[in-house]
Amino acid sequence: MFGKLLPREGNFFALFNQHADHIVEAAQAFSALVVNYSNPELRAKYNEAVDKAEHAADRVTHEVNRVLHTTFITPIDREQIHALINTMDDVADLLQDAAETMALYDVRAMTEEISRLTDLSLKCCERVRDAVRLLPKLADPATTEAALKTCEEIDQLEGDADRVMRRAMSQLFRHETDVRELIKLKAIYELLEKITDVCEDVANIIEGIILENS
Repeated sequence: MFGKLLPREGNFFALFNQHADHIVEAAQAFSALVVNYSNPELRAKYNEAVDKAEHAADRVTHEVNRVLHTTFITPIDREQIHALINTMDDVADLLQDAAETMALYDVRAMTEEISRLTDLSLKCCERVRDAVRLLPKLADPATTEAALKTCEEIDQLEGDADRVMRRAMSQLFRHETDVRELIKLKAIYELLEKITDVCEDVANIIEGIILENS
């Protein structure tokens, strides 16, 4: 009788989708920031857009954690819900950190490596959104296969980012003579590569959900 009085499902999948959309919004805004970096007004505009998307993602994270504490029966394991939403939120946080670091460090100009890492980060975020959208339909074998393929694509993108990162660091320490600029760029490269790392963490959580629920 007691169980019947408590919420049973919650709206977790819809909330996951909302959060994933905000991650992509932040990634798109960050990409636009990089493309328009030489224009101070546009740079400020897209920096603000990254902040707005990150704050929206935070609100969804808080709502998921609130609902999790008031829901008796959840559609997937409670620990998986908690891990998934908080790891997704780490992606949004890192995008905001990267934008803020560029502003705080007053980086002179964007490098080819920043552009490449930004592109890979955006693609990873888009794949995260795609994989999250498939979670409610895992009873369908074709959907399960599509979700696993999307997670594999995230892994491949993360590997690409690793290779770009290694080349970027090699070029930086070989050719950058301004120590301050070297420190700035190193921090940016590391943050951007970390975004793809955490997207891979999200993919690993989704793979675990698939294996347990398909």
